[in-house]
Amino acid sequence: MVDVARGFLLSPPSGGSFRFDAGTLCLELLLTGGPGELARWESLYAPADLVEWAGRSRLPDGLAPRVVPAEVTAARALRDAVYRLASARIHDREPDAADLATVDAAAAQPPPVPRFGPAGTRAWAPGATGAQLLSAVARDALDLFTGPYADRIRECGADDCQLVFVDASRPGRRRWCSMERCGNRHKVRAHRSRRPEEAEGDG
Repeated sequence: MVDVARGFLLSPPSGGSFRFDAGTLCLELLLTGGPGELARWESLYAPADLVEWAGRSRLPDGLAPRVVPAEVTAARALRDAVYRLASARIHDREPDAADLATVDAAAAQPPPVPRFGPAGTRAWAPGATGAQLLSAVARDALDLFTGPYADRIRECGADDCQLVFVDASRPGRRRWCSMERCGNRHKVRAHRSRRPEEAEGDG
């Protein structure tokens, strides 16, 4: 389910940091790596890595998942399937049946158990399994790819950025992973490209 309440603070190798909001839980999982050339960003190696990601994600606090190594492998498989499905949607290709089946299989598992937290807020019963965590991600993916925001899945417009997000803006014109990073870099480049023309016009 699309939710714009949170975001990840990313620190690219080029320096600096910026806040990135993927717009939905399943696309947040893509920040841990992915297939092909995205494998260089791999960060899911051990159960603690998946637990850490869950704590940073938009899932309500208190989940405290108990993850075993096999569930880390399953998390990588689910993540890669979600990425390929998103890429297929963005580039108007047919989704791969194997990727759909991977998401279906994860979604078929019981999800985490919700409960009321302090002051009536939404929380989780602590101690969920890794499979329950992945079920929440997969169900979110099903909601995204079959729901009203399916046509709002975007890839950042910068040539050197592959971050994927849901454009939940009212006009539906979001182009960049973050105006703070790629949007600003585009504005700087556009300004620099205009300067010679402006100087020529002044002469």
